[in-house]
Amino acid sequence: MFDIDKWQEIWITITRNKMRSMLTAFGVFWGIFMLVIMSGAGWGLENGIMSGIKDFAHNSCYFFTNRTTVAYDGFRKGRWWSLHSSDMEVLKQSFPEIRLISPILFGTWSEKNTMRGDKYGTYSIKGLSPDYQYIEPQTMLYGRYINNVDILNARKVCVIGKRVYEEMFHPGENPLGQLLQINGIAYSVIGVNIPVTQVQIGGRSEESIILPFSTMQQSYRRGDNIDCIALAAYDSTPVSEIEDMIKDVLKKQNHISPDDLQAVMSMNVEKEFTMFNNLFSGISWLIWIVGTGTLLAGIVGVSNIMLVTVKERTKEIGIRRALGARPRTIIIQIMGESLLLTSVAGFTGLAAGVGLLQLVDMMLQSVPSETMFFRSPQISFGTAMAATAVLLIAGMLAGMLPAWRALQIKAIDAIREE
Repeated sequence: MFDIDKWQEIWITITRNKMRSMLTAFGVFWGIFMLVIMSGAGWGLENGIMSGIKDFAHNSCYFFTNRTTVAYDGFRKGRWWSLHSSDMEVLKQSFPEIRLISPILFGTWSEKNTMRGDKYGTYSIKGLSPDYQYIEPQTMLYGRYINNVDILNARKVCVIGKRVYEEMFHPGENPLGQLLQINGIAYSVIGVNIPVTQVQIGGRSEESIILPFSTMQQSYRRGDNIDCIALAAYDSTPVSEIEDMIKDVLKKQNHISPDDLQAVMSMNVEKEFTMFNNLFSGISWLIWIVGTGTLLAGIVGVSNIMLVTVKERTKEIGIRRALGARPRTIIIQIMGESLLLTSVAGFTGLAAGVGLLQLVDMMLQSVPSETMFFRSPQISFGTAMAATAVLLIAGMLAGMLPAWRALQIKAIDAIREE
């Protein structure tokens, strides 16, 4: 199989008709090239999207209120109602599967709601608990995040986003301990944060000011009311399994009919991540189906050309048979030509595809990652090996039919042909 003379003979046979061989090889080249490019593009799209959301708590869910649609327990249909801090305590006690839980309060929007000296700005105001930094992860540029002592004592402190810091303070200025007037109330800055993930609930984190939720309840006269409950379950329990049970507990706590399907709304992040994973799996399968189909079209072209070659070499094959050439020798000769033609074209296409993806990746390095939904368009080692295996198997299959046709040639009939 590794006889150098034999492979030299195969190479000479292929290059005897250079134009035909090049056109045939181009079909294989294009098929593997497109498979690599599409796989790399699909991987780049997945990297771009998933890298922006991967650090968010996947197994999490948000619960918020809506108008009731069923009259119940003396309350009329269509009433507005509110969640309460006490609801969180009930959920903690009722569901040991809950790993993290945080209330969310949203401040009413107002123009130029933040002031420091002669600087004004308009930002989102949110009341949160310490657990929320693990649901929507943050990186601290200065200071710290809010803690349980801030919540317990309802301290007038705040964590500001990077954009707020840039607009309210001079470059390089230490903001810790400085005061900001937020809706007319002075708060001491304890930290500056930037988001780790691009999933940001209730406005961009860079343009938000975070207060301890207990402080916000007092400052905004919200009593015990909260706008939303965010929670994350342990990985061993998908939050989808307890989502409806949590809704039932919230309905019971707030005098809402168990049959009211609209009063307690939720946003299940786990389902969203599952949808993304299924989407990218579907894209991957589609890429392989289309790419493999394109490659097989090139392989069919190789097989057809090899049939033509066998027909042209009928006399030569007949003479070989007459001189005692064994069937195995004829099969190796024909399949070797097919495999060599396919391999050279295929590996050239593989190298060209990987090279183009690398060039695109280098060009994307200068683009800020937070503005991209496409990054690192590369194929994995496993994908490259799979493409190589498909290529070699297809090359052998392409030579099987021509080799079989060659074995059907009878020596005496071949010698008689003009």
